[in-house]
Amino acid sequence: MLLHGTDALKQAAATGHALPGFVAYNLETVQGITAAAETAGTPVLIQAGSGSFKHAGRKALMRLALDTAEHSTARLGVHLDHSRDLDEITACLEAGYTSVMVDGSHLPFAENIALTKEAVRRARHHGAWVEAELGALPGDEDVSTGAVAKTATMTDPAQAEEFVDATGVDALAVAVGNVHGFPRDPVRLDLERLAAIHAAVPVPLVLHGANGLPVEELHGALARGVAKVNVNAELRRAYLEAVNATLPAALPGSDVVSVWAAGRDAVRDTALEVIGRLSPRAEGGDA
Repeated sequence: MLLHGTDALKQAAATGHALPGFVAYNLETVQGITAAAETAGTPVLIQAGSGSFKHAGRKALMRLALDTAEHSTARLGVHLDHSRDLDEITACLEAGYTSVMVDGSHLPFAENIALTKEAVRRARHHGAWVEAELGALPGDEDVSTGAVAKTATMTDPAQAEEFVDATGVDALAVAVGNVHGFPRDPVRLDLERLAAIHAAVPVPLVLHGANGLPVEELHGALARGVAKVNVNAELRRAYLEAVNATLPAALPGSDVVSVWAAGRDAVRDTALEVIGRLSPRAEGGDA
């Protein structure tokens, strides 16, 4: 069933959990994410966004994600990730997306505010909620290179307060040392900065680039206002490793179904592991 509104996001923030946003590229990744949500019995976001549209096509992937969510027993939001295009945002809202992320992090502060305000206005008309980003993360959302230039601009708490107040966003993605993909060097979050941002803004925070973070770092972020975590590179790697392992046996008989099924199941299993990591109190630990 489609997950409308911000109740799940606010509940996660109130209980020290995080809502997972899993990036989907095709049928098998959508199926794997959905199966994980149904098994775990927890709300999940299927993130079918700008980067994924380049592969699958916007209309095809939109309909696939929405139809799957509508017919699932799980509570599934369908989220547009990392969009810089108001026309794309409008198309997804009109199709039925439950939330969108407008990414003006590359713009000067005033222009980011202006873009985000317009996205919020359009989303409100369709009953959807909006995530925005302040600060810039190094790395690429869709490809992991290993070597990542440290050119990020971290989120300033005072600017974050002004930004949220001016735009009316429902969630704020922050840059606090996190990096897209699997960087070669260890990633350490600036938890002190994150705590200051949390104290300054009244909305849940979002962490992109959480792949490979030590559990204690991740739980430290959940304790400091992070209520949504994006997951992409871990699912991509799991899918490709499963395909690679299955391919030698599948090639002689051209058994494409076994390859696709292996990728789908690997996405499901990895997503389930992530869901467990984002529920620290359920595991008996302190966040």
